[in-house]
Amino acid sequence: MNQLAAAPQAADVDLNAMPRLGDIPRYHAGRKPSGVAVWFEARKIDWRTLDANANRVANALLASGVKPGDRVAFVGKGSDEFFDLLFGTARIGAVFVPVGWRLAPPEIVQIVDDAEASILFVGLDQLDRVDEFRAGLPRVKTFIGMEASGAGLQSFADWRDAQAASDPGIAVEPGDVALQLYTSGTTGKPKGVMLSHRNILAGRREAMQKRMPWSTWTDSDVNLVAMPLGHIGGGGWAIVGFLNDATTILEREFIPSSVLDAIETRGVSKMFMVPAALQILLAQPRVREIDYSRVRYILYGASPIALDLLRQATEVFGWQICLPYMGLSRATR
Repeated sequence: MNQLAAAPQAADVDLNAMPRLGDIPRYHAGRKPSGVAVWFEARKIDWRTLDANANRVANALLASGVKPGDRVAFVGKGSDEFFDLLFGTARIGAVFVPVGWRLAPPEIVQIVDDAEASILFVGLDQLDRVDEFRAGLPRVKTFIGMEASGAGLQSFADWRDAQAASDPGIAVEPGDVALQLYTSGTTGKPKGVMLSHRNILAGRREAMQKRMPWSTWTDSDVNLVAMPLGHIGGGGWAIVGFLNDATTILEREFIPSSVLDAIETRGVSKMFMVPAALQILLAQPRVREIDYSRVRYILYGASPIALDLLRQATEVFGWQICLPYMGLSRATR
C-alpha cells in the first residue's frame, strides 16, 4: 500500500499567463523548452516541439479553409498528434470536436454532421471506415489520416509539416468556444456541449490556486492519461496536466496491463480513472505486486463508485490517493 508523503513544493507556473488553450504550449516552451510535454509509446515530445507543431497545425487549418468558429472534428484512439491538433485548432479560434472511437459509423457520422465540421481527422483505427464517412458526410471537404497515410488520405504529419512554424497571430478571446464535446445520448441523440477556453481553464485554475493537496502539482509530476480523449476525463484531464507542466503519458487506449507498466516503469504520480476502469485494473493478477510509492493521487469520476470497489481501491493504492473528481462536461461559467 502506498503511504502519501508530505505535499511537495508546487510547480512555479503562472496560471494566469494561460487564459486560452493555445497559450499552454507557448508558455511552457518559453520557460522550459526541452521539458517533456508528451510521452506516447516510444516518442517523447518536448514543449518546444509541441508549440511549433501547434503553429504548423494552425497554419495548415487556415490553408485548408478553416476559419475562427469553424468545427474541426477528430475520431480515433489516443495519439500524440491529437494534442498538436487540439492546440493548433485553439490558436485560430476554431472549435475542436473529438468523437468517441467506440461509436458505430452511423453514430460518428451523426455527430460530425451535427457539428457541421468541414474537416475530419481520422485515426489509424478508423481508416477502414473512411468510405462510410465520405458517403455520410458531404459537408466534410477534407479528410486527413492521423499518424500515417491510408485509405487514400494524406497523412497528418505531411499535412502539418508543409506549413511554417510561425504563430498565425489570430486574436482569440477566453470566452470563445474551444471544445464541443458530445453527450452519450442516453435520452435521445447526443448533444454538443460547447465549452469556452474560460469554461475549461477557470475551474482548474481556481482549484490549483487554493492549493488543495490533490490540485497541487510539481515540476516532477507525471500524469497518466488512459481514458478516451473524446471524454472530459481523458482530454480534459490531459489539459490539467499540461496546464501545470506535468509530463503527460498518453495511452492509445485503456489496457490494464499497460497502465500497470506505466505506473511501474514511468514514474506516474497522478492519474484519472472512471470506476469501471478501476475495477478492471484491480482485477489484474499483479495489481498487488506493483510499487505505488511514486503515485500521489488517483482520482475517479464520471459515475458513482460502489463502496466495496472504493474499499478495495484504497486497500491496494492507499486511502489518501483515491478521491472523487467530476469533470462536468456540461458545466458552463
